[in-house]
Amino acid sequence: MLSLNWNLLFTIINLIVLYLLMKKFLIGPVTGIMEKRKALIEDGLANADKANKDAQKMKQQYEDSLQNARQESERIMTTAKAEAKNEYNRIVEEAGEKAGKLLSGAQATIEAERAQTVKELQTEIAGLAMTAAKKIVNESGNDAVYDLFLSDVNAGDSTKSNGLEGDGSEDSDHR
Repeated sequence: MLSLNWNLLFTIINLIVLYLLMKKFLIGPVTGIMEKRKALIEDGLANADKANKDAQKMKQQYEDSLQNARQESERIMTTAKAEAKNEYNRIVEEAGEKAGKLLSGAQATIEAERAQTVKELQTEIAGLAMTAAKKIVNESGNDAVYDLFLSDVNAGDSTKSNGLEGDGSEDSDHR
């Protein structure tokens, strides 16, 4: 019947022993290394997913902050424009007031100089009138006429307010 060959039996035993040794020393450690590697890869993927979620969250926060910053800058710009316009209006108003004051001061100065000039002219006219009266009196020798004329001139100077009106120009015509 069947005859077993001892070589075949030893070969089978050798294969079984080789298989057990390979399983113990080669396949076991390789499987362990592969399991560790699989765990590392899964951890890496989990960490990457977590990092991706964190990055998305930070991106959203950044976009929200950027939007808030834009709104704040627009608000600041609007406020600054309003303040600048108010300041401009205030400066223009102050300049108008100063110009009005300068104009009023200049008008007052002109009026004062005009009044001074009128007084000087009245004094000069009075002096000319007195000179003319002296000549008339000296020619006629009438002191009473001279005194009357001087009293009229003095009375006219105290009642006049601005004027060149009155006896000075009339007396110079009599000469």
